[in-house]
Amino acid sequence: MSSAGVVAPSWNLAIAVVVLVLVAVAAVGAARLDLRRAILTAAGRATVQLAVISALLVAVLGSVWLTFAYLAVMLTVAALTAAGRLGLPRVRPWTVLPIAAGALPTAAVVLASGAVPWAPESILPVVGILLGGAMTATTLAGRRMTDTLEQRHGEYEAALAVGLEPCPAALEIARPSAGLALVPPLDQTRTVGLVTLPGAFVGVLLGGGSPAEAGAAQLLVLVGLLAAEALAVLVTIQLVARRRLLSPSLVARLPT
Repeated sequence: MSSAGVVAPSWNLAIAVVVLVLVAVAAVGAARLDLRRAILTAAGRATVQLAVISALLVAVLGSVWLTFAYLAVMLTVAALTAAGRLGLPRVRPWTVLPIAAGALPTAAVVLASGAVPWAPESILPVVGILLGGAMTATTLAGRRMTDTLEQRHGEYEAALAVGLEPCPAALEIARPSAGLALVPPLDQTRTVGLVTLPGAFVGVLLGGGSPAEAGAAQLLVLVGLLAAEALAVLVTIQLVARRRLLSPSLVARLPT
């Protein structure tokens, strides 16, 4: 770590990362969870991807237009990742809609307010965080609703039997479960500073900012994430009810 408090590549960092990965692997092994390979793969990918991205961002952060192009790539990858988690064909990534509907309007408000400077080094991290939050909310809401429709299949059929159309029937049965996707951001917002100091706060401090600047940045990120994820869940609910975010196998089993 440099005198300014910035974490820099070093052997100390490498040792810490390796030890932490081994701790995670040992923990899931002790719990008898078949996740050791997944942890090693995730850690390896993160290392390679961050090394490549760190080099790439030297060029990207030199241009606002390149920054937005890179954000478009991030949106595409987020949509494909969510589609994979929901069992959707990747040639039809409907997941781009809720992610974009959550992150882009929120980012527009943040940038239009002037709270974030119109500069690549400010735009990229803020919009990237919003895209990540919207992706997670889309995946969680979609999975919760899908699981509910599978588990309460009989109630769904009963709703159709009494005259409800498929979309209202799906909303009646599965909509409440989608709200669980907002529990993590709500808990993080409620407990900020009391349980954890999230990434934006720590990042500003490590970058040499004052505690007041760190608090302002973190507040903006947390409230922005709430808005982005709430919008993503709203769109996800409608798309699941219309079977756009249901896996083909589940669609084939559900009556129409």
